[in-house]
Parts: sequence; structure tokens; C-alpha cells
Amino acid sequence: MTLTPRAIREYDERAPEPEETETATFGLGCFWGPDASFGALDGVVRTRAGYAGGTKTDPTYHSLGDHTEVVQVAFDPGLIEYAELVERAFSQHDPNSQPRKAQYQNVVLTETRAQGAALTEFLRERGLEPDAIGTRIEQLSRFYPAEAYHQKYRLRSRAELMDAFDDAGYDDEAVRESPAAAKLNGYVAGSGSGVAAKLLTAE
Repeated sequence: MTLTPRAIREYDERAPEPEETETATFGLGCFWGPDASFGALDGVVRTRAGYAGGTKTDPTYHSLGDHTEVVQVAFDPGLIEYAELVERAFSQHDPNSQPRKAQYQNVVLTETRAQGAALTEFLRERGLEPDAIGTRIEQLSRFYPAEAYHQKYRLRSRAELMDAFDDAGYDDEAVRESPAAAKLNGYVAGSGSGVAAKLLTAE
């Protein structure tokens, strides 16, 4: 299987622009896994690993303060609904338990009233009350991107794939924001993606 710089650039050029997407933010333990699993979903355009939910300004991995590791998912609302992302998030953790360490806690950070309403409806349909579960339900105040080596972590383990991004002229920020990288990150992690398979066979 071969990944070419041309395939990366062409896929990313066809993807929706950031202003055409919405974002959803979830904390589900270590952010490497959710970054990959959400990136593989149809309708998800970009993913970013980062920190949120705390009060410390400019947190880093080694100076996290009271923040939590989260993944920010940029999605096309015409292809996938926020409620579907919430359902995926809750399928990846037990809402009735919560790790003690804030870094790895389960949290859903809503960004709009519409997201808050959709989340409340999702929970109540399942007999869950927002104030009576372990999962933290909060309003997102600010998202801080994590360091470059945390972005697309699974993809970064495959030097031959990362070489194609280097050859395409992508720096760390461009890899973080790349729709192609989001799909390939999921693929490498075993989440599967038809898009990734096409990227890997493109000539």
C-alpha cells in the first residue's frame, strides 16, 4: 500500500473548510484512542487532541493543572449529527463511573444551546439524568491543542505514512488539521476507513 503526497493534498483540498463544520468536544480517558476512533467516522472532517475543562492558562502535558485530556471533533452536520457523536462517546465509557484523576475523566463539553439540548435529550431517552451520572457535563470555555507529538499519535507510529506528509510539505499544525491524517490515524488504529483505504491505493 502506498500513500502519495498528491493523494493527501487532493483529499484535503476537497474537504469542507473549517467554517463549514461544527465542533464537539469529549474527554474519554487518554486522548489517543478517541482521536483515532472519531477520525474514522464518516462525516468527521478533522480531529484535534487537547486539553479542556480546567482553569489553568496554557496547560501542557507536563503541567496540566486541573484540565482533562479531550478530543475536539470537527464534523459536517450535513453528514453526521451531534447526537450520533454523543452516542459514540457514551459507547466508549461507563457514565456511572469516573476516574479520580482529572486528566483522564469522562466529560462532554457542550458548545451551544443546541448541543446542550441534544445531549439532555440523549441522556433522558436512556433514563439518565445529567446531574446524576458520573460523566461530567459542562460548557466548553476554551480548548487548548495538545503538543504535536500527541496529534494523530497512531499515524505517527508509521514512518512510511508520515514521510508522505513530509513530502507534501505538511508541518505539525498541518498534520493536526489534515482531514486525510484524521482518516489514516483511525485506519492505523484499526478503526477502519474506506477513505483511508482509497488514500493508500491512490496513484
